[in-house]
Amino acid sequence: MSRRQRLVAALSAGAVVGSLLIAPASTADPAPPPVEDYCGGQCHHVLPPGQNGNATLVELAAHMLFGTRPKHSDDQIGKYESLVPGYKELTTGTIGEFFNDNSFGVPEDQVERRYQPRSDVTIVRDKKAGIPHVYGTTRAGTAFGAGFATAEDKLFLMDVMRRAGRGQVTPFAGGAEANRALEQGFFATSPYTEEELWAQIINVSQQGERGRQALADAYAYLEGINAYIAQAYHGRYFPGEYVATGHVDAITNEGEIEPFRPTDLVVLASLVGAQFGGGGGNEVQNAVARMALHERFGPQRGEEVWRAFRAENDPEAISTVHDGRSFPYAVSPENPQGAATPDPGSVTAQQLVFDETGSATRDEPDTQPDSATKPPAQAGEIRDPAEALRGIFDDGVAPPDLSRPRGMSNALMVSGAHTESGHPVAVFGPQTGYFAPQLLTLQELQGPGISSKGASFAGLSFYTLLGRGQDYAWSATTAAQDIIDTYAVELCDPDGGPVTKESDHYLFRGECLPMRTVERTNEWKPNLGDDTPAGSYRLVSFRTRYGPVTHRATIGGKPVAYTTARSTFMHEVDSIIGFQKFNDPSAVNSAESFQRAAHDVNYTFNWFYADANDTAYFNSGDNLVRPANVDPSLPVVSDPAFEWKGWDPATNNAEYTPFEQHPNSVNQDYYISWNNKQAPGTSAAKLEMTAVQRGDLLDGRVRDLIAGGGKVDRVNLTQAMADAGVTDLRAERVLPDLLRVIDSAPVDDPGAAALVEQLRGWTADGGKRAETKPGSRQYAHAEAIELMDAWWPLLVRGQFEPALGTAAYRALTDVMGINESPSGWQNGEPGLHVGQGHQGSAFQHGWFGQVSKDIRGVLGDPVDGGFGQPLCGGGDLPSCRQVLLDTLRQAAAVPAEETYPGDADCEPGDQWCADSLVHNKIGGIGQDKISWQNRPTYQQVVEFPAHR
Repeated sequence: MSRRQRLVAALSAGAVVGSLLIAPASTADPAPPPVEDYCGGQCHHVLPPGQNGNATLVELAAHMLFGTRPKHSDDQIGKYESLVPGYKELTTGTIGEFFNDNSFGVPEDQVERRYQPRSDVTIVRDKKAGIPHVYGTTRAGTAFGAGFATAEDKLFLMDVMRRAGRGQVTPFAGGAEANRALEQGFFATSPYTEEELWAQIINVSQQGERGRQALADAYAYLEGINAYIAQAYHGRYFPGEYVATGHVDAITNEGEIEPFRPTDLVVLASLVGAQFGGGGGNEVQNAVARMALHERFGPQRGEEVWRAFRAENDPEAISTVHDGRSFPYAVSPENPQGAATPDPGSVTAQQLVFDETGSATRDEPDTQPDSATKPPAQAGEIRDPAEALRGIFDDGVAPPDLSRPRGMSNALMVSGAHTESGHPVAVFGPQTGYFAPQLLTLQELQGPGISSKGASFAGLSFYTLLGRGQDYAWSATTAAQDIIDTYAVELCDPDGGPVTKESDHYLFRGECLPMRTVERTNEWKPNLGDDTPAGSYRLVSFRTRYGPVTHRATIGGKPVAYTTARSTFMHEVDSIIGFQKFNDPSAVNSAESFQRAAHDVNYTFNWFYADANDTAYFNSGDNLVRPANVDPSLPVVSDPAFEWKGWDPATNNAEYTPFEQHPNSVNQDYYISWNNKQAPGTSAAKLEMTAVQRGDLLDGRVRDLIAGGGKVDRVNLTQAMADAGVTDLRAERVLPDLLRVIDSAPVDDPGAAALVEQLRGWTADGGKRAETKPGSRQYAHAEAIELMDAWWPLLVRGQFEPALGTAAYRALTDVMGINESPSGWQNGEPGLHVGQGHQGSAFQHGWFGQVSKDIRGVLGDPVDGGFGQPLCGGGDLPSCRQVLLDTLRQAAAVPAEETYPGDADCEPGDQWCADSLVHNKIGGIGQDKISWQNRPTYQQVVEFPAHR
């Protein structure tokens, strides 16, 4: 019997108690008082697939047997998908067809359910989307209601994620490869002990009145979550996944749903911060690539080529701030000191997984505390957090590539000087991936000191994280400026014995100290949703005072460990103060007060604000003050001379750049962000912030809207976003220059000429990846799109590898893959897909700017920040042209089954399906595939006509 058959059988058997698995009826409590709303019906938002992420045992059985889904679990996905075919005909009157009304309150005729989980809070659910509107007569009641409502909607998801953050998904949900990848990724990034989690709570509680209030809010929120757990367990309407994973018996109801603790909130905050709010940390790979270029070309030319690839402060890159000001940060000095370059070939990844077995040795999952046990040498490497959390009950779905960089979200915002109404207009939101249920949850919160509506991460929703207040709205994009550094610590032996790369002691300020180990021992048994055999392993993180060890190497023959030092390590909860202010109408009443609140967020985010009069931007993060002679893009020797200014190793506190040095702006003509460069002078932590970046697609469209006195409204700004969201960046920004090279001489081969004309026709028509008509599942220009998808990996390799040499080329692809297309992250060969497709977010990471600079150099164009002597064809135009034509012919011969190799969701060769968005299941309810679109997961369209 297959996994699905066993699961369906068990769920069907459990349905005999279905009459008990029903949530309590609504209560007829009085309607809450209205809250003043200054948006005037001009605030809208959408979050697919739907608000409800919980399904009872009976609902799970019905979904497995008949394909039905619980109410409000899929009623936003259709609106979201339909914008792709419908954006060109969008009008003010039809915005509601693609977005939901985001006004405060619920009209009486739209109330689906009104109830009081306790006397000081009323929750109102609306009919259209089932969103909870929480009204507290006390502040504690408001937070309690937020916890209760979030647990109603996303309890099992919250449970999985708190265990992922601790590195313990497998004992809870089984040993599927996806679950192991998930727990390993987050454990490697934030390997905290329970004592350290509590220390973060204590630290925040000591930050004045707001810190004490945040702690009180969090505790009231936990009370709400746990009240729902108790009621749902005893009433037997809890999520059916608890039965499927063996935690509760379907018939007897024996078992337990563990209550949430304060440290669970810290774990969730750490998970979010590590995934979306960091930047840097790629210094070892940078050093290896730079060293390979120096070996290939010599130090002077090698450094020139490295700096062109690095694009640290590319003068051709667009910036969110473009008002002529500069905000220098994390820029490499001319003559850096203390760089810790490894010996060639000596770098190995730090082992993370130990003692992996195929069968369990005990009956129950292990929950023993962190240990200092020394592990034996076995295989297993540290993995980064997953963007796509392939999860529970997926039938044979491969886990994500956890090395994939994370880049999320976009924003378009225009000041009132350039709008039809004279009021600012904003279209913005985060791209958090596509999940069933969604990681974000929607809510309205109204109570003493709190007035907001929007989205929060499930489990952290005692404040709205992204959304709107009474007369303002805000959103964020991932900024990823460099707040993570890599130190090389020299290994030692306390007894004076031989030192190897595997040694577990290191030198710290002259002392030979033992590495601290944090350990998780995970065991799992097969459950209803998982055919993986029983098994176990240990996860072990080796930590130094400079952070967790990520690699081992030698430098000058001496063994070293490379460690990751992050400014937010042990401080993930500190951002709670800024989020608290966002929700407080007395704290945020202007653009400037919003910026000050954003400065209290220590994650690396770009924050955007709009009210009836002003727009504002602020780049948040605990930006480090480093010694002037340190290059932040390379590993650094662990010497006090090269440490962060004011760094205290006991608390991980340091000196941070002041408010004025963070990129910021008020009432610039317009703002765009698609994880592009923040401002001139701000160094890019990754290689993608260069001459061609997906933010160009937004920037050009918004500039065109206001050019010549043009006026912006909610419609044409939404259309600009949507049009960019179906455009292939390569077709719009790189292909025209590639065609210029090819057009430098006649194409005599008729077959090659036909291929060139295919590409020319596609880019002339806008370079879109859009269906011929809604629902056709067939792209217009499908042949040209397939040709480009096959050509790009061959083109980049042919353009660069002969000049760079294989070693340097491969080292550079380790720093950043050459392509992030919708169907996968191809990295150099036809059919070699690295990374997870089906996630929407595309064209951030890739050698788009590097290709553009080199090709324009070959053409003789002036290229600021280019390679000097071009690399393609040795810099010779005819030779480079031949490379392009040869690789184009090769691409035409690649079968569709190699370009789109297929996976658990798609048949090989199915182009539309390969691009499509798949809502990855973290639970038992799945969703249908939808058309590719490169846009935020949660998105707001706002225009306030009035202000307090």
